[in-house]
Amino acid sequence: MELSIKSTLLFTAVILTGLSAGLFFAWSVSVIPGTKRIGDATYLATMQSINKAIINPAFALIFFGSLVLLAIITFQQFQTGTSTTFWLLLTATIVYAIGTLGVTGFGNVPLNNALEALDLNHLSLNQMKTFRDHYELKWNRLHTIRTLFAILSFMVALQAVFIHIKTN
Repeated sequence: MELSIKSTLLFTAVILTGLSAGLFFAWSVSVIPGTKRIGDATYLATMQSINKAIINPAFALIFFGSLVLLAIITFQQFQTGTSTTFWLLLTATIVYAIGTLGVTGFGNVPLNNALEALDLNHLSLNQMKTFRDHYELKWNRLHTIRTLFAILSFMVALQAVFIHIKTN
């Protein structure tokens, strides 16, 4: 069975969206519980380090590639008619754009920038605790939201794949 470019793009979009959802889910069930067990200074230094390390080509491909390919395949589907597959892909694209990319860009990233601006060597233990309490609570809440939206986007996009396979 030969795959069309459209099918290949659809499958790739869904794989990238699944990888993004998986990354956020894995973070929720491994990194967050682990960081709850460490002291304030270690937590803040660790998060500063992680926030720098996550900016890499592999993460960018998964995080941004999901949205780009979802948008492309949604547009391609629109050109062939507004079928159930189109509406599912449009939903997956919007959910990912707002709930994953938007929450990250307007929520997690500003918190990360505030953390990055801290010179931990010049903060008292009380200042570190105060900042951590504020940062960690907000960051984890936003992370949960983007994780749920990434998972929802993946599930909806996966439904589009099943319909695509069934109709082709």
